[in-house]
Amino acid sequence: MGTIIVGMIVLCVIGLVVRSMVKDKKSGKSIQCGGSCSHCGGQCHMR
Repeated sequence: MGTIIVGMIVLCVIGLVVRSMVKDKKSGKSIQCGGSCSHCGGQCHMR
């Protein structure tokens, strides 16, 4: 029973991470650098 509960929690966390990545991608943020160009100079958005 404990294995099933832990598995469901892990699946929920993975789902939330994927949902966040899709939301960021739709809003124009880059997945590679997190949308912050201060450290990459905008190079990751030119790919």
